[in-house]
Amino acid sequence: MSKYFVHTYTFLLSVVFLLLSLKATSQNKIPENYCFSLDEMNLFHQINSLRSTYGKPKLKLSASLSYVARTHVNDLQNNRPDTSICGLSSWSDKGNWKACCYNTYVFDKECMWGKPKEITSYPYRGYELVMYFEEHLISDSIIKIWSGARKVLDMLLTREDYQQKKWVCVGIGINEHYASVWFGQRADRVALPSVCDTTATAVYADDRMPVDTISRGYFYLIFGSFDQMKDAKDALKQIKKNGFSEAGILTKDGRYRIYLGKFDHIKAATFAKQNLPGTYKESWILKY
Repeated sequence: MSKYFVHTYTFLLSVVFLLLSLKATSQNKIPENYCFSLDEMNLFHQINSLRSTYGKPKLKLSASLSYVARTHVNDLQNNRPDTSICGLSSWSDKGNWKACCYNTYVFDKECMWGKPKEITSYPYRGYELVMYFEEHLISDSIIKIWSGARKVLDMLLTREDYQQKKWVCVGIGINEHYASVWFGQRADRVALPSVCDTTATAVYADDRMPVDTISRGYFYLIFGSFDQMKDAKDALKQIKKNGFSEAGILTKDGRYRIYLGKFDHIKAATFAKQNLPGTYKESWILKY
């Protein structure tokens, strides 16, 4: 075999490997128009708030794991692979990933664990917590439901069956009926995308004109969420009578959330939450 042929053959192999590598990188690149929804950001902050309550370190938000989570909830809603004996961690054959039926009797853990590597550049395993909600999903209620479910709480706090795990980062995906949270034990190097829409307005019980936008970087102590402004205003009037003079209403995406106060630092908001009367102990912290 001539040296020319060897060099040419080696060069062609290099080109092939390069093209395959570029193709894989392109396939695993998160789309440029991907962004976090406010509900996803809310749930992320709520999970960290819950972990802090139990003395657990806060998790970093992962762009890769969040994109996997969003991809999965959309697959679940659009293609319904969670039918018959297949559980919620199943994936359909309608996308650029390995289809699998995840169930109690015949399940392939790698099918779930390996999805971050299949879909993104995150090279490590991921562990998913996913739930279905019959009603239109509101992020405000998710953490309350999960806080009351022992198995879910164990996963969030790495207790019991998960005590050998050490979560470092987390990804969030939410749509109308599904919520998916992916945990990783290694940091994600992908830069975080922006939030899709950071606009929110404040409305008060005395019908003053709304302010232009809620100041970003503030922490709001949220007490309740309503479908109707009238109901929110009625509740707010009572809350003000109970001594919360700084209370107001955040309105976003057709929901009206009552906040008891706003703070410029998470520690101040956490301290205020810890000192709330018993009636208000279910309040949670939202960052805008």
